[in-house]
Amino acid sequence: MKFTRSPIICLLAHVDHGKTTLLDSIRGTAVVKKEAGGITQMIGASYVSKKSIDAVAKDLAEKMKLKITIPGLLFIDTPGHEAFGNLRDRGGSLADLVILLVDINQGFQPQTIESIRILKQHKTPFILVANKIDALGGWKSYGTTSFLESYSKQPEHIKQRLDEKMYEIMGKISEHGFDSERFDRVEDFSKQIGIIPISAKTKEGLSELLVIIGGLSQKFLGARLEIEENGRGKGSIIEVKDEKGLGTTVDVIVYDGIIRKNDEIAYMTPNGIKKTKVRSLLEPNLSGGDKFLNIEEVIAAAGVKICAPGLEDAIPGSPIEVIHDFEKDRIAIETQFKKVIFQKRDEAGVILRADSLGSVEALLSLLKNANINVKDAAVGNITRGDILAAGAQEDRFLRAILGFNVKVLEEAREESKNANVPVIYSNIVYKVIEEYQQWVKTEKENMKKEALTKLTCPGKIKILNGYVFRVSKPAIFGVNVLAGRLKKNYRLMNKSGEIVGQVREIQKDKEKVLEASVGDELAISCEGMTIPKDAAEGDVLYTYMTKDEIDVWNERIDMLSKEEKELFEEMKKMILKFF
Repeated sequence: MKFTRSPIICLLAHVDHGKTTLLDSIRGTAVVKKEAGGITQMIGASYVSKKSIDAVAKDLAEKMKLKITIPGLLFIDTPGHEAFGNLRDRGGSLADLVILLVDINQGFQPQTIESIRILKQHKTPFILVANKIDALGGWKSYGTTSFLESYSKQPEHIKQRLDEKMYEIMGKISEHGFDSERFDRVEDFSKQIGIIPISAKTKEGLSELLVIIGGLSQKFLGARLEIEENGRGKGSIIEVKDEKGLGTTVDVIVYDGIIRKNDEIAYMTPNGIKKTKVRSLLEPNLSGGDKFLNIEEVIAAAGVKICAPGLEDAIPGSPIEVIHDFEKDRIAIETQFKKVIFQKRDEAGVILRADSLGSVEALLSLLKNANINVKDAAVGNITRGDILAAGAQEDRFLRAILGFNVKVLEEAREESKNANVPVIYSNIVYKVIEEYQQWVKTEKENMKKEALTKLTCPGKIKILNGYVFRVSKPAIFGVNVLAGRLKKNYRLMNKSGEIVGQVREIQKDKEKVLEASVGDELAISCEGMTIPKDAAEGDVLYTYMTKDEIDVWNERIDMLSKEEKELFEEMKKMILKFF
């Protein structure tokens, strides 16, 4: 028999944009309305019942001709990136619907942009909530939970100010390819992102928020909300933590079926799939006394803490599933679980460490889009072994560790300094990529400077007619740099690849300089050259390179411009015919 579960709603927001206040307001609304059992605090989640939604928003739902039929809404408190990984058979994500919370006065911030990129990547439906309308100068609150009711009572200049802020948000989200509009002006929610102005502090807009979420969930999720009443429990591990007196536990969001006490469950570890027996299922005790209450079973969708032996190496963000026959079901389980296991690769690439499997998945996707190879990716802190593995790679630009929300162990820090292997980490996913790209850019620039200092660069000059000031010991004459660059002490060769002299001094506008580049006209003095015996007016000369220098430039060819590459190939033919 099938029944409809509650949609799983994930809240995403930049720091201090009001996520916690909004959750508190949603919980508090049920308490204020004196709805017994209307709100349930769960592990990693908060459950709002249909009864509680009706108490706040029934009148508005009737006006909008929406009938709420879902049993309630499950709000995830601490989703992390695992809310978006492909952790289910159906290829969906843990979050059914996302509320992207934005401070209407501050607009889009780095974590807002990161959230949009992840939502777009995983095609997760979302609505925008523009919070802190009460902080708009001159806004007056009227003790209602309805935005539309409060908005209708505001002076025209305040309405205009809010509309201006809304247009700014609409403009920003359009940069990411989304069309949006204020929720009451949306013609088609499947084509436009609805924006709901609210105040988590005064609760204005909560009615619209709950009605819109409920209505959209029913309309667009459909069959995804149907689960088997006695189906095997499936969930996602949100966090692995030690609890005093309990040992290692896992906080889980159950999105399908039922998990019962004494059930056998399969879960992921760095060494493959393991199984254990559920010792106890725990939920918060909000009435005081013990921290947790024991329950016999948990039905989707819900949050729960699972206590069982051997959970120390469970991977945050990975799937967990009830099993009836481990050996019989093993192949099916491993096939499903392996979809989310990153295998080490033999090919060269950076090393990646993150706080959860969902974060690893998010980073791997972004790295792939940026054409950055990954050799090894895993959940966990950065160790000395990781530094050694990165430092052993041949490609200088891949000798790096990328980290997201993880610790760098002290021994790893020391090895990083000694081995000159950078650890690039951030608490914003796309910043990790950007900082790595910036590091590569800087390294290439440093290598180019180093190469330009130590290697002879490709250069091509022409002796100017009428500008021979001295014919020998040393010859002094005017030249035009046709391509590349010329430096003091460079040797010069003719078109036949024969050395004709060595640059002793370079003078530009009567001032001595160490080098010249394409387009410069200057005078040079040249040892070992006699004019016109070795070179004459109008002749073209080239900088001379040794075979070893040619070999090095072959490896660093990307450091040369298009014109320099063409000149290098021309010069190479002249020089290599002697070897």
